[in-house]
Amino acid sequence: MQTSDSIVIIPTYNEKENIENIIRAVFGLDKCFHILVIEDNSPDGTADIVRRLQKEFPERLFMIERKGKLGLGTAYIAGFKWAVERRYDYVFEMDADFSHNPNDLPRLYRACHEEGGDVAVGSRYISGVNVVNWPMGRVLMSYFASKYVRFITGIPVHDTTAGFVCYRREVLETIPLDRIRFKGYAFQIEMKFTAYKCKFNVVEVPVIFINRELGTSKMNSSIFGEAVFGVIRLKWDSWFKKYPVKQK
Repeated sequence: MQTSDSIVIIPTYNEKENIENIIRAVFGLDKCFHILVIEDNSPDGTADIVRRLQKEFPERLFMIERKGKLGLGTAYIAGFKWAVERRYDYVFEMDADFSHNPNDLPRLYRACHEEGGDVAVGSRYISGVNVVNWPMGRVLMSYFASKYVRFITGIPVHDTTAGFVCYRREVLETIPLDRIRFKGYAFQIEMKFTAYKCKFNVVEVPVIFINRELGTSKMNSSIFGEAVFGVIRLKWDSWFKKYPVKQK
């Protein structure tokens, strides 16, 4: 059996053009990663492709099939619980569409495994604006949303909405996952903010984000609106909330 201390969680909905290639890219890395696909009943046959690949990679590729589109946040929460139960030491979030480069996974791993990070964020904005093939309007919207979130919450992270992240298992064991409120991209903000409030070391690793070439983006204005307006409530609630603290 190919054991690993790390698992990459990939939520999917209609990713038939990308899913096989992203799985093979991750499994082609020198470091051994496992993959957990959270599949939200894609009508395009994404799950069928994963099931076929599970026969080829029976000890490394896993899948949770859900009944429909239940939100990005709930997908990751389901994956986090699954990974913690199976005692993976490092748990990753990554998109299926190659906007996150699989070659950066070992860099995020090193940031936690060797360099003292509890949460390692693949950051588009720690060293300028590293985004390729996005319309300028969307780049500006994303960049200033992260600046806004940092200003409101006080969290020392440049890319607060980033979805390319490595968590130590201890972080996911400490955060009350069932109390995470947001389901869309604000979920990413809430997880980073909560980890920071729990006194975990959140670090950023510069990455280049490349817009998807295949398939359809899941971003829409309501998702973005949740991310922008939800942070005010997040900050307000934090004044009256007691956070569990990292065990020394």
